Amino acid sequence: MEQLSPMDAQFIEAEDEDRHASFAIASIAIFEGPAPSYEEFLEAIRGRLPLVPMYRRKLRKVPFRLGPPVWVDDPDFDLRYHVRQTALPAPGGAAQLRQLMARVMAQRLDRDYPLWEYWLIEGLQKGRWALISKVHHAMVDGVSGTDLYRVIFDLTPEPPPPVTETTAVPPEPSALALASRAALDLLTLPTRVFTSVTDPESDVLHRASEAARAAVMLAGSGRPAVSSSLCGPIGRQRRYAWARASLGDIKEIKEALGGTVNDVVLAAITAGFRSLLLGRDEKPEPHMVPSLVPVSLRAPGEESIYDNRVSVIIADLPVHLADPVERLAAIRTEMAALKAGNEAAAGEALISLGRITPYWLTSQLIRAAYRLPQREIVTVTTNVPGPRQPLYGMGRKLVEIIPWVPIATTLRLGVSIFSYCDQVTFGITGDYDTTPDIDVFARAIEKGVRQLRKIARQRAAAADAA
Repeated sequence: MEQLSPMDAQFIEAEDEDRHASFAIASIAIFEGPAPSYEEFLEAIRGRLPLVPMYRRKLRKVPFRLGPPVWVDDPDFDLRYHVRQTALPAPGGAAQLRQLMARVMAQRLDRDYPLWEYWLIEGLQKGRWALISKVHHAMVDGVSGTDLYRVIFDLTPEPPPPVTETTAVPPEPSALALASRAALDLLTLPTRVFTSVTDPESDVLHRASEAARAAVMLAGSGRPAVSSSLCGPIGRQRRYAWARASLGDIKEIKEALGGTVNDVVLAAITAGFRSLLLGRDEKPEPHMVPSLVPVSLRAPGEESIYDNRVSVIIADLPVHLADPVERLAAIRTEMAALKAGNEAAAGEALISLGRITPYWLTSQLIRAAYRLPQREIVTVTTNVPGPRQPLYGMGRKLVEIIPWVPIATTLRLGVSIFSYCDQVTFGITGDYDTTPDIDVFARAIEKGVRQLRKIARQRAAAADAA
């Protein structure tokens, strides 16, 4: 039995409060053919299951919210429930795969079972097949979710021998046992708080100050985004699309025009939002697209710890700027200022204070935040670096990984950026009713990269000629 961290638990509370949200993160992994049979695929996953013990754990809530939810081993675990199979209708192209992904991800994971699913997808064009990996955000963040690829898949076409399960499954705790343990923790909370405050080496007061600053930051300092069709109520159904770029091109842009890889991809996404607004006959204006940007807090070597270790910053995407280079420069300035202001540390402090706050209070605050109307954040853009070397599944080469990011509240579009080998893929999640033009956004991201690459090469050629 293991308690959820404050960050992990907030995804459960947020999902409970927002009936239209499903807080699962996911990806599509596309492989060269031929597709394995269901039984072959099932046995391959079974042979890796002991390496991912959390896949056998399900969520249990503590009565009366005396404490955060806990993970408990599922004594009735059935791998066949979690490993599923389907096929795309003809012709098995991107349109059919996108529709399937949107439907799979619109459905919430069942809390009575461990919160993950694998979908074996047959019928892709070129004789390929795919795997949809769907895991609740309470279990992993983007970095630890990516590390699962290194566990489930192989570095060579020859798979290693299966791992044998050796640990006995303990009995599931009763509701009384969960409540009793949480009550004891609650009784010791004043002592822990007092110790934290009086300990000369404790930074709890500093964290409280940082948390207050984070609360102001996340509230946008009372400054709502400029109104647009990008923000507003959403339904439960989703649309899905993706855009592609070469990691080599993005690095070439970075070298010629300055900034980081993340700055360049944010500039491309900004071009996408600008084109989307113009296509809707809306004038792009400053502070129209503030984006929530998750920031990993993991130290090197912590990638395989499966929980959430992230903070957030809020970056303004400069959609009002028509010039691609000016957009990139504005993003560079914005991101540098946010890093200098240590905004991610402020967000971390807000999360860490949850460890010395009664859970019932934390729960109510999270739920209240989701009830309040918000116009300070319009989108989410998350960038996760993936494996640089090719991976294999059951001897088949993994060709491409396409990510998915959940959306909620009034965020009608979200973007997840994932790099694998030399390719960067932008997975775009949209609300079904309000983003029928999601393809406009995807194609404009690709065009944004091409524009910057062209300018970068022109400048490099001019420098060589000088």
